[in-house]
This record gives sequence, C-alpha cells and structure tokens, in this order.
Amino acid sequence: MTTEPEAGRPRYRTLLELLRTADTIWDASRVFFARWDLSPSQFNVLNLLHLNPEGLSQADLSRFLIMHRSNVTGLVDRLEQRGLVARRDVVGDRRAYRVRLTAAGERLVREILPRYYQGAERLWGRVPDRRLAELRELLLLAAENARRIASELRH
Repeated sequence: MTTEPEAGRPRYRTLLELLRTADTIWDASRVFFARWDLSPSQFNVLNLLHLNPEGLSQADLSRFLIMHRSNVTGLVDRLEQRGLVARRDVVGDRRAYRVRLTAAGERLVREILPRYYQGAERLWGRVPDRRLAELRELLLLAAENARRIASELRH
C-alpha cells in the first residue's frame, strides 16, 4: 500500500521518467563523443566557444554549462592540453582571460556538428515540431519551478 496521494503519482512518475531519459541520453552521448576522445561536457565547451568566436570567460562557461567553475577549469585544462582551446589574456586586466577555440578546435567542432545534428533528428524521430515546442515549454516551466524551489530551500 502506498501513502502518497493518488493525484501526485503521475507527476512523480513523470519526474522519474524525465530523470531516466536524461541519464539515458547522457550515456548515449558519451558513446557518441568517444570516437573523438571527448566527453559530452568537453564538447559542450567546444560548441559554446564555436558559437562565441570572441571567446568566453571561465565564469561565462560555468554559467552556460550550469557547472561549478572548478569543474570548468578541469575541462578547459584538458582541452588546452589537446590544443583545442587556448586561454588569452584580457587587455587591461592581468587577472582575466578568455577561452577561445584554436584552429584545431574549430575543425573538430565543424567535423562533429553535422553528425550531432543528425543524431538529434534521429533521437526525436517523427515527433512533430509542434509537440517538441510544447515539450520544450513544459521543460522550461519545470526548470523554473525547480530553481524557485531550490531558492526557497536555501533561505
């Protein structure tokens, strides 16, 4: 016998399925990026830098990736060791730098992106764009609610 109210169960089951789906997609993306010896997070850094050719600060990367700055430092360090990104000083501020793609990093992103987009198409199959837009709106609402709840719990 279960103690939770019947009305709350569909929401709980949906949350569990969302988390399972996210985990499954993350695992599949690890397999996808392994052929380039990248993690999904490393690709996300490269793709963000591809979309921002002037470079991004580590704080910007941290905010976009929703990840602690110390984790971003490790990602950038590994990508820099491979010659895919470079840190460039910010003129007028000796403490600051911007992370930018190198030519090798840009070539790698351009090699990956067509396959990445193709994978996204395959993932969604024949789901109509209208339904994807609805799902995106629901996910944005859930994310906003989660942020609000977390903020309430912190205070």
